[in-house]
Amino acid sequence: MLRKVFVIAAALALAGAPALAAGTHPYEPREHVWGFEGPFGKFDQAQLQRGYKVFSEVCQQCHTADLLSFRNLGEKGGPFWNPKYPNPNDNPVVKSLAADAQVPDIDPDTGDVIQRPGTTADHFKRPFPNAAAAAASNGGAIPPDLSVMAKAREGGPRYIYSVLTGYTKAPAGFDMHNLSPPAGKHYNPYFPGDVSSFWHMEIKDEKARPPAPQGGLIGMPPPLTPDKVSFDDGTKLTVDQQAKDVVAFLAWASDPKQTGRKQTGFAVMIYLLILTGLAYASYRRVWRNESH
Repeated sequence: MLRKVFVIAAALALAGAPALAAGTHPYEPREHVWGFEGPFGKFDQAQLQRGYKVFSEVCQQCHTADLLSFRNLGEKGGPFWNPKYPNPNDNPVVKSLAADAQVPDIDPDTGDVIQRPGTTADHFKRPFPNAAAAAASNGGAIPPDLSVMAKAREGGPRYIYSVLTGYTKAPAGFDMHNLSPPAGKHYNPYFPGDVSSFWHMEIKDEKARPPAPQGGLIGMPPPLTPDKVSFDDGTKLTVDQQAKDVVAFLAWASDPKQTGRKQTGFAVMIYLLILTGLAYASYRRVWRNESH
């Protein structure tokens, strides 16, 4: 009897799985080959510079990057690395970028909160003074920190790229109290969520009802538009290009030492191969007159 109960329960679960999952899974991230991926991948410095510009002029209006300091930008492998300035604190470009950012501080004489030019040791400026202010300015949702976003999300760079370029018109039948989509929310098929409760299709034949649309609702409006920023190197200012560049920057930000670590790993592998060959040659020489 108990066995029959288990069989029936399993059958019901399998039967209901497609309907349950219909609105809960986003599209798979779009495929794209990134030059910085793989054991021999490395970042393109020009792309990192463009990505930093998109980040600073667009993303940083709402998002933080608390793990990054200005001096990171001038470290080896970074957007503004210059071998003439092995110490990033001496890099004039980095010093200029930091000075342009007015960071909060405390006046040592009066104790008042003041704004001062940033230094290379300062972390990136926060767009809001506290979490409550961030939530109040974004419909109650606190924009996530982007320092390690490329590592924190499944799919990494592909996921971020897909979300940034994946905004589309809400599907037919999408409604919540006659709002389509709900106020302050935006439909994105690559964003995880369940939109089935907002989707209502009136059809005569229930058997022909299509599955609920994939994706979810995101509080961030489409951040990129053509010509949103200006690139100094003449690169086309398409949404796709801006997305690729800022994704590359975020991938670097999540692991600034990636290129150096790969180079070290490659050198170690070469060393181990040579050492293995020498060890084998020594073994053959030492034991060449001995029977085994």
